[in-house]
Amino acid sequence: MNQPHKYYYLTLFLLFFSCAQSEDNTPKNQAIVQAISPDESIPQYWSYNGKTTVLLGGSDEDNAFQMPEVEKHLDLLKDVGGNYIRCTMSSRDSGNVWAFAQNESGIYDLRQWNETYWQRFDNFLKACHDREIIVQIELWATFDFYRDNWEVNPFNPKNNRNYSKERSKLPEEVKTHPTWTQNNFFRTVPLQESNLLVLGYQQRFIDKLLSYSWQYDNVLYCMDNETSVTAAWGKFWSLYIKKVANEQGKRIFTTEMWDPHDLAHVAHRETIDHPEIYDFADISQNNHNSGDTHWENGLKQLKKIANSGKVRPANNVKIYGNDGGRHQTTQNSIESFCRNVLMGCASARFHRPTSGQGLNETARAVIKVMRQVSNLDGFFQGKAANELLLNREVNEAFCRKISNNQYVVYFPNGGEVDLNVTQSGNYKATWINVLSGEEKVLELTDSAQNLSLVCPSEENWVVVLSKV
Repeated sequence: MNQPHKYYYLTLFLLFFSCAQSEDNTPKNQAIVQAISPDESIPQYWSYNGKTTVLLGGSDEDNAFQMPEVEKHLDLLKDVGGNYIRCTMSSRDSGNVWAFAQNESGIYDLRQWNETYWQRFDNFLKACHDREIIVQIELWATFDFYRDNWEVNPFNPKNNRNYSKERSKLPEEVKTHPTWTQNNFFRTVPLQESNLLVLGYQQRFIDKLLSYSWQYDNVLYCMDNETSVTAAWGKFWSLYIKKVANEQGKRIFTTEMWDPHDLAHVAHRETIDHPEIYDFADISQNNHNSGDTHWENGLKQLKKIANSGKVRPANNVKIYGNDGGRHQTTQNSIESFCRNVLMGCASARFHRPTSGQGLNETARAVIKVMRQVSNLDGFFQGKAANELLLNREVNEAFCRKISNNQYVVYFPNGGEVDLNVTQSGNYKATWINVLSGEEKVLELTDSAQNLSLVCPSEENWVVVLSKV
């Protein structure tokens, strides 16, 4: 009988070892990270690391990557359950730096980078990633390109060595508000002026940004801040960055933010009606509204998105309101934040001071309570249900039905309403003061299926009702 070849047993061993390894090539104890994306089961919300989540946040600056000791700010946000921050690529505040290198005469070179700017950006992205905080980047910081900010902007032809006013066709002065759209910096794309010279430098900036951001899985992309320019501009950049990311084996998600405060304005349809261009909507401008108008307009946008052919998240990266600012009141900011969560928006973030609360004590208190609410089992399958509130006055209470035996009702300023429940019986009512976190637990019984809800005081309260 022939003896097996001397390599026979070695071959069998290697074959067995190879098959065993092919079953699971994941190194032991290595976490499997799943990037931010619309949730597969409930695409109205985001999913991160395999978990459905509502994004909640606030920050004292829009361009948070330029903040000194930003890690401490992120820790404050993380400690109260926050997981969402805004990042405009802006350089218009004191202490900020621009993206480009500058010579001793103060002239920029758009072909050379200011490494401090990009190191700040990378450090910020990593710090957010380490804390599982989602970053919504705005590529073009609109207000950096108008009035006094344009005077010092490196893209202004008088401030760089790369092109002249005549050759670039860009103005050296823009004295008007961005809504006048008098800076043709935002008309360089092929379907508009096709200003290939300037467009090339714009591309270099975006490519540099992407070279950092696509290394992280916690980044969303917005093209502009409160833009009034044509849809061709945002469309160009949205499709461009998605193609570039795809070439790197990455999938990213984009939106546009329009200026009109009225979400019925046709401009907003350029985002909502085009899921092939934009993967989510940002409806921040609805937060200029208040009370029932805010609630009803927000729900209309969610319905429009649902009817667009593709359900997508609706984000609120800016919630206005500060008693010391120009837009709305502190109370309005609290109400808007809570209503956005209960109506079914995918995110809520307090705008920077003085136009918003930033991440002050009030903001942190609201974020903490709304995280507690959104962590309820079944929250993401729920729906807005104000029709269940009886004897309700204007802006008195707002309801989310989680299931046939669980409800959440928010009272902005005390009040008393009846809640028509599907199943009668005993209910535990957990009252939570939105600003203090104080809790009061009561038991309610009503065989007529109407539960009488009486606020403990004339303050912001949320009540969670669960059948027992």
